[in-house]
Amino acid sequence: MRVKNVVDEDFVNYKKPSMFIGTIQCIGKCCIEQNVSFDICQNHEWRSSKTILVDDKKIIERYLNNPITKAIIFGGLEPFEQFDEISSFIRRFRVENGCDDDIVIYTGYNKSEIEDKIATLSQYKNIIVKFGRYLINNKKRYDEVLGIELASENQYAERL
Repeated sequence: MRVKNVVDEDFVNYKKPSMFIGTIQCIGKCCIEQNVSFDICQNHEWRSSKTILVDDKKIIERYLNNPITKAIIFGGLEPFEQFDEISSFIRRFRVENGCDDDIVIYTGYNKSEIEDKIATLSQYKNIIVKFGRYLINNKKRYDEVLGIELASENQYAERL
């Protein structure tokens, strides 16, 4: 899988200790739609960071050998822009390794924009997707599913 980074232990993006996998690209839909510079994005610096190739098996092994983490998070840029890689990873994680720990995917897409991909992911247990664009100067909201505060009140997470 192509990634920007892998953080073995993350404690801020989900209510459970998680491995965070930083995805590689984003077209910038939040900024484009609001007609603002990409540099307002909290993940803007990641755009220019090096993309690395890490074998799915090695990521899964790192996760399974860590007694602290209880979930995997895909985020950073836009995970659904590399859906085939993420879908393949999830299949490997679930089917080949038999692990049903939570997998959280942070997306700026609205659910209606990616219904086909959501249908594909719905075949697996314990998939959580955070939907919705970041809106500048919008109220934050606490999300019960994630157990954290999200940046905009239009954003929400759903367990598929």
